[in-house]
Amino acid sequence: MDALSTTFSALADPTRRSILARLARGEATVNALAVPFDMSVQAISRHLKVLEAAGLITRSRDAQFRPSRFEAAPLEGALAWIEQTRNVWEGRSEQLEQAQRPPAR
Repeated sequence: MDALSTTFSALADPTRRSILARLARGEATVNALAVPFDMSVQAISRHLKVLEAAGLITRSRDAQFRPSRFEAAPLEGALAWIEQTRNVWEGRSEQLEQAQRPPAR
């Protein structure tokens, strides 16, 4: 799978998006990330593995803790694709509007 597909796949899950929103405020451990969710620490760890594989987070070691940290770089590729696609859609929308206008007399 290409990087863009991996990024969008990781972002497709609402739990992972919530985890990223939390990590955007600062690093956190798995236990801290699990608090607002009605799921096990193991389930949160699986979500973190998906985010890590997509490059959206990095994990480090600090004694017995493994804090996770948000990484924005993969989102830059996704944002570039969205912007490019938006420009195409806007161009097509303008062409459609022009085609629907009655000819000037």
